[in-house]
Amino acid sequence: MEENEFNPSEAHIVYASDDRFAEILGVSLVSLYKNSQDMDAVHVYILDSGISPLNRSRIEKVARQYHEPIPVWIKARDVSKEVGMSVAIDRGSLSQYARLFVSSDLPDELERVIYLDCDIIIAQSISELWNLDMHGKTMAVLNDAFSRYYRKNIDLEPEDIMFNSGVMLINLNRWREREVEKSLLKFISDHKGKIQQGDQGALNAVLSHDVYCFNPRFNSVTIFYDFTYHELYVYRKPAGKYYTEAEIKEATEYPVIIHFTTSFLSRRPWVKDCHHRYCELWRSYKAESPWRDEPLREDTRPAWMLSGIRIFKKLPRGLAMHIAGFLQAYGRPIKNKW
Repeated sequence: MEENEFNPSEAHIVYASDDRFAEILGVSLVSLYKNSQDMDAVHVYILDSGISPLNRSRIEKVARQYHEPIPVWIKARDVSKEVGMSVAIDRGSLSQYARLFVSSDLPDELERVIYLDCDIIIAQSISELWNLDMHGKTMAVLNDAFSRYYRKNIDLEPEDIMFNSGVMLINLNRWREREVEKSLLKFISDHKGKIQQGDQGALNAVLSHDVYCFNPRFNSVTIFYDFTYHELYVYRKPAGKYYTEAEIKEATEYPVIIHFTTSFLSRRPWVKDCHHRYCELWRSYKAESPWRDEPLREDTRPAWMLSGIRIFKKLPRGLAMHIAGFLQAYGRPIKNKW
């Protein structure tokens, strides 16, 4: 294949993980490989923030099981060292910042790549997303439901797009041409390493005006399942143009990618007592993985949060949604204003 030639039948996927999420990554790979067998090949790159030799061997075993190329291991960069200061973690772990360096850490000949968070499963072939028309933009992403106050904290206008960075189809040529990596590091440095939503906040600040918002079927997040469409608006108060109720409904009934994002009302599938609609689907992929005998994890959320959830469930639903919506749309941005 000539340099920078796009091959519609060979997908290139990148994950970032530390050892704590290696099992979750492995289950995601099972779903990716199993449901994308219409592709000639699925090439995986892993930005590694300390995955153990045992889990590395298990991940490679999954690739061999489905006759796919062995993943390419890339040592993840330490963003704190790159910007010369301590970088705060507002969400997830510091390992997620590794994805900011996709243009320089991945092979130069790659034209596009799909970045996936570990906490997802691919329910249908990745080929549809891989071949998506990006309409000349640097990335194709999910338009996320955030209030205007989140935008203000990262220097965006009230109607600007805010996106979820857990699934990103990236035009690497355009990313390099626009020197996105340089802009991301400058934004982090200018904000003294303290950014609302961490790496996702930085990505939104730099790329909000250069993204195409794909159908939510490609990133079916947990809030779609926890709330009705009306409740989603009460709780999240999304600013600007958002998806229709029909689009959200389709995303829950026919998802291509199911993203088990954190939600105060839900546990995730690797945690005991999960009740997500697709929890058992996730666990079926785990049962086919080298981690099949690993026990489900305990809910480690702090006691104050669990107490708040119990209070929420005892209140009338409408009242509870308005209280939660106030805290989500106004309280959290104020807390993260720095």
